[in-house]
Amino acid sequence: MEQIITDNKGQISETLAELGIKEINSGACTGTKWLSTSGELIESYSPGTGELIGKVQQGTWDDYETIINTAQSAFKVWRLVPAPQRGEIVRQIGNELRKNKEPLGRLVAHEMGKIYQEGLGEVQEMIDICDFSVGLSRQLHGFTMHSERPSHRMYDQYHPLGIVGVISAFNFPVAVWAWNAMIAMVCGDVVVWKPSSKVMLCSIAVHNIVSKVLRENNVQEGVLNLIASSSKYVGDDFLADKRVAMISATSSTRVGKKVAKIVGERLGKTILELGGNNAIIISEKADIEMSIRAVLFGSVGTCGQRCTSTRRLIIHDSIYDVILEKLKTAYGQLKFGNPLDESNHVGPLIDKGAVQDFLNAIEKVKEEGGKIICGGEVLEGEYYKSGCYVTPCIAEARNNYQIVQEETFAPLLYVLKYSQLTEAIDMHNDVPQGLSSAIFTKDLLEGEKFLSHAGSDCGIANINIGTSGAEIGGAFGGEKETGGGRESGSDAWKAYMRRQTNTINYGTDMPLAQGIKFDL
Repeated sequence: MEQIITDNKGQISETLAELGIKEINSGACTGTKWLSTSGELIESYSPGTGELIGKVQQGTWDDYETIINTAQSAFKVWRLVPAPQRGEIVRQIGNELRKNKEPLGRLVAHEMGKIYQEGLGEVQEMIDICDFSVGLSRQLHGFTMHSERPSHRMYDQYHPLGIVGVISAFNFPVAVWAWNAMIAMVCGDVVVWKPSSKVMLCSIAVHNIVSKVLRENNVQEGVLNLIASSSKYVGDDFLADKRVAMISATSSTRVGKKVAKIVGERLGKTILELGGNNAIIISEKADIEMSIRAVLFGSVGTCGQRCTSTRRLIIHDSIYDVILEKLKTAYGQLKFGNPLDESNHVGPLIDKGAVQDFLNAIEKVKEEGGKIICGGEVLEGEYYKSGCYVTPCIAEARNNYQIVQEETFAPLLYVLKYSQLTEAIDMHNDVPQGLSSAIFTKDLLEGEKFLSHAGSDCGIANINIGTSGAEIGGAFGGEKETGGGRESGSDAWKAYMRRQTNTINYGTDMPLAQGIKFDL
């Protein structure tokens, strides 16, 4: 399993310089101005190589107050800019991201640990959502309706919401911000971004890229803001801040419940993208080769650290052994190592804590009566000295195991059997989470049942395509303990605006409700 890893120190140094990443970086920005922060230094290490990449001087609460005050002032101006003009700024941001796709994708791979191709793919998602948002800027439409009153007209419209807080997770250190920020911008909102403490350098690189566009277009300070800080300085107070109209948070279900409670107490708005326990059903009528490819990417892509990663595989008992053998063969061909080496398929987990969670989950599977089919080891040796590399694991289990009901954010795939489709769907839905789902079948009736009211209870349901790799054109999000709310495409933009119903009386009478009359 030894992998040859090329020396990339020179390439990384060049990348950091190209993206404006210094040895010590400010953790607070109001668009084009970086604040002189004074918080404790956070060091960012590559999970792939174990080497120090750079440091961030965290933003403090005082920096946060400066950012919020600046954002409030900016909103009063930005909301009055015509939406197509706001879209023009977003278009230019997309073009600037195109110019920086390779270095930013490389930094994502180096700081987060996903393979380079996935890093490039994540930046491409940023570019795609910019393109989508440009078109959206001319389509923020309301509806007209007929009034019951004579000589009256009714319609509804959407207005900018205010300050949108974006809390992003480590696994998508740049794309999740773009899904929210670009939509929010064309809607007339301003954004305050609080990135994961594990990947702060990626957020700083993004702001270095977008600041060029903001500066060239004389966009006022406070439209796009960054507060790179741990909860020591900016935590629950951010959630409780009434000045922040909406919080969009990507995190675990446990953290999401806390966010929902604090924001809900002040009746603020939330979009919550939380845990996923995603399953693929493989029917006896499926194309087996297609199924294997989807399962492989879904279960080991990003080393199992996607909210849409495939966690459970529900296989018809007539093809169970065939599928299992093909999966074992496919897993045996995976190449592990430095994510910047393009010959590798699987990079590291984010840190040693994630490795320990992976090992603990495997032990719980065994304790509950499950069987490890393959994988589950921590890789050792010169090429894996960061201690974050593991071999993806397949485990036979039952759906009612406690550990199967939980989301382990690692490449751990549970295989389960079924005999009837209704049994498979019941098993599929019998978990607390409800994000992404799929069935592989060439039977039209099976596929339609899976998408029906009696089918998948997830926010995303697919036929003959896996659970991961959602397109930006569709609304992204889930149900149950996945949180609720939608990001990205379709009509998800409505969450970033406030809806208003308007009635205009163009007659000379004043008809009152319920026929009430006053003698005046």
